[in-house]
Parts: sequence; structure tokens; C-alpha cells
Amino acid sequence: MIYQSLKLSVAISLTTAAVITAFASPSFASSHREAPFISSMPKVDATDFYLFKSYEADKAKYVTVIANYMPLQDAYGGPNYFMMDPAAVYEIKIDNNGDSVEDLTYQFRFNNTTKDAKFNGVSIPLVVSGAGISEINDTKANVRETFSIDLVKGESADNSKKLPITIAGSNNTVFDKPLDNIGTKTIPNYAEYAQKHIYAINIPDCDIPARVFVGQRKESFVVNLGETFDLLNLNPLGAETGEKSDLEDKNVTSIAMEIPTSCLTAGKETVIGGWTTAKMPRTRFLNEDPTNLSSSVNGKKMIQVSRLGMPLVNEVVIGLKDKDRFNKSKPRNDVRDFGSYIVKPTLPTLIEALFGVPAPSFDRTDLVTVFATGIKGLNQPANVKPGEMTRLNTALPATPLANQDPLGVLNLTDLAGFPNGRRLVDDVVDIEIRVAEGLLCTAGVKSAAAAAGVDTGCGSNTAPNTSALPFTDGSRLANSDLSDTSFPYLKTPIGGSPNASTN
Repeated sequence: MIYQSLKLSVAISLTTAAVITAFASPSFASSHREAPFISSMPKVDATDFYLFKSYEADKAKYVTVIANYMPLQDAYGGPNYFMMDPAAVYEIKIDNNGDSVEDLTYQFRFNNTTKDAKFNGVSIPLVVSGAGISEINDTKANVRETFSIDLVKGESADNSKKLPITIAGSNNTVFDKPLDNIGTKTIPNYAEYAQKHIYAINIPDCDIPARVFVGQRKESFVVNLGETFDLLNLNPLGAETGEKSDLEDKNVTSIAMEIPTSCLTAGKETVIGGWTTAKMPRTRFLNEDPTNLSSSVNGKKMIQVSRLGMPLVNEVVIGLKDKDRFNKSKPRNDVRDFGSYIVKPTLPTLIEALFGVPAPSFDRTDLVTVFATGIKGLNQPANVKPGEMTRLNTALPATPLANQDPLGVLNLTDLAGFPNGRRLVDDVVDIEIRVAEGLLCTAGVKSAAAAAGVDTGCGSNTAPNTSALPFTDGSRLANSDLSDTSFPYLKTPIGGSPNASTN
């Protein structure tokens, strides 16, 4: 019914794209070093969160969720590269009844060990002891990074009951993470090597096998990062494509899961919400004798230090004094704790000062509506309670990669794109800045929305005609440069050495 109602009206499509987009609101960079505290802990800094219907062939009944961590990885950043923090708990949270409280939490814990390979009786200084790595836990790897996954049902806490997730067909709960892409001499075929680390898994109370991959991938977010933070040192009304992304030469570390839709939804509700968090020990002491990749002694009480749902919220919406507090917060308290930042967004005022484009002069109740609830008719749960997260209507079919429109619903051509979830190719920057500028409250959109019976939250407020201008950061890459056609979808990471193997 929802899909049919969306197809009935172009107005609904346009409005929904504008509305939910508004909440990630202003800026051009996803969550990289977005808060003072988390900038000092890059291993638990979530960079991007993706949630979409799987578009690999024969995977129509699956949802893919990806949480990227450790921003701005230089491919040559050895000799230790980018292992996850064994003291941390990384989480993917799913709300499947609209109350802004997690119903399913997938917890990832990591363990890093050294094999202490020796040459002539002396420990070698590198994470590899020889060329030609190709297998899981290869004998030439001098370190082994493994992880476990637990499912927690209901609101998660330190004392929640954890249900182990196992490799399909076994009781094995230990998964290997591939080494980062050191270079072709060390790992001659990295794509093939990484592919071996995609595991079929059994999730408790889920009768259909799922899949998981954790490892380094190429950064998929496209943005003019430096120019943006240099007081928007770009042309916001220039060409939408043609500029290089400042993150094009960076890698990230991805936690990716492909889960049957039926194992994520509850009852008749087809909309799910998702976000990622990372927790660290409340007490942490430096180890006076650090050994075996461990330099600290940690307490058991865990504190949430990172949170990411919709892109850009903490980075450019939340005020500097509250950024650390947002990273520790929960969606159900968002309106109470951070609603004022959405009512009076700062980006339109900044653009007005820099470029002379008038900002909407009214309180942005349109943004509050979308930020808290999702959009009725696209991705709003039936019994929604306020809370910021990425919401996906799992009843809408996926769009094949070649046909995905980077502007998604905003171009009226692709209802499976942002803001209905988020895919790797979605140009959230261009979409969000246009809505932050007031597109939702322009006379044309308001009229179309009213005719379609959609409440945009604008009330009697009307944005100036300039709010409909095609604002852009000028960065957009081809779909094939951003996404593969199969799980885990993210592209092979950039190798640390540009040279072909000399062997």
C-alpha cells in the first residue's frame, strides 16, 4: 500500500525526499572527527552509517547495514595500520517498532594477538613475515585480528543477555578480520583475499542464514571536505559534478551485515530504524608492562562514546559544546536535549552571510518533524515516538546499482534511495543542503504536499523562492566508483604501496 501511494503522487515523492533529508541537515562531510573527545579516539569514531535493501542479484529479501569506523585512513599508514580496539564494543542497533529504543543490538568485540614471528631468532618489526598472503589467518601474517558477534534483544545494557552468533554450519563464534591492504607484494590479490572473509552466519531465532564482513574498505563518502570547513570555500550554485572528492584517497574500516528482512522487522511494521554506537571502558589505566598488543588495563563498566544514525547531525548541526554529549545520548531523548539546534539551524545563516542567499527567517518546525519521526507515507512507523536515526521502509524494493539515482527521491526517480535509508551512491550532501535552505517550505512544495495530504511541518511558514536553488558542493562520482554490485558493496581498499610486486 505504501509503495502504491507513493507512486500515485509526484508530490509525495518530492516532499518525502525533502523532509527526512532535512534532519541530517547542513554540511558537506559525514561524521569524521566530529566531536572534541572522539577526535582523540579514532578507533571508535564512526564515520558513516548505511541502511538499504540489498541490491545484489537474488537478495531482494535482505537488508544490508554498514557501520564505518576510523576516519581518514592513509593507505600507507603502516607499519601497524588500523586494527580495531579490543577494549571497545561496537554496536549496530535496530528499532523495529518506532519507539526510538533499540529492539535488536548486534555487538562486535575484537581480539588482537601477535604470533611473534622471528628472523634469525629475532622478532620481526612488521605485521607480516613474508610475501604472498592469500588465506584466512595466513601463516605469513604476524598478527591475527579476530572478532565475535552477540545479539542482544531489547534495550541493551552491560548486563544484558548476549546470544552468540556463529559461523553457519558450526558452533564457531570466532571470525577472522583480514589484514589491511598493505600492498601487492604482501597481498597479491587483495579483493580475492578479502572475499574469503565474508562469512555466512546463524543469527539466534532467525531461520535464514545471514552474512557478515569486517575489514578495511575504500572510503565511499564523496565531499569537498577541506573547502567546506574553510567557510564553504566553493561555489554552492556551481556544477553538481566534476570536482574531486577530498576523501577519494582514503580508506575506512567497515562492519557490514546482510540480514534477512524478516529477521529485522516485527509484526506488520515494515519500517526499521538503525544507528551505530561504540562503547569504551569507563576506567582505563596504562599498563606498566604493555605486551601482546595491549597497553591498558580496563574496567568492566562501559560508556558510550560514539553515536551515528543520519549523516552530518553531530558534525554540523549540534553545537560545539554539546557534541560530546550527543555522542553519549540516546535517540529517545533527542527532542528534549537537542531540538533547539534543529529549530534554528546555522547553515542557512552562514550561506546568507557568505553568498547573499536569504535564509528562511522562521523556526524550522519542518526539520523538527522529519528529524523526530520520519515521513508519513514513506518511512514513518505507525506508532512512532521521536528520535533521530536512519529509517528504512523495507517494503520498498531495491534499485539495481546501475539505475540508482544519487539524488534519490529528490529527483522523483528512485524511492529506494536517501532519505529512505541510505546507500553508498546517495549524494546526501546536495540533498541535505537544499532542504536545509528551505526547499520543503517553498510555495510549490507546500502546495503539492497539501494536495497530496502530506504535512510538511511548515505550518503557515513559506520559504523564499531562492530556497529552491540547486545547491551543491560540486562533488559526485559515478555509481560504479562508489559501490560494487555484491555484498559488502564497498570497494576494495587502496593499497599502501603504489608499486606492483617486484617478485
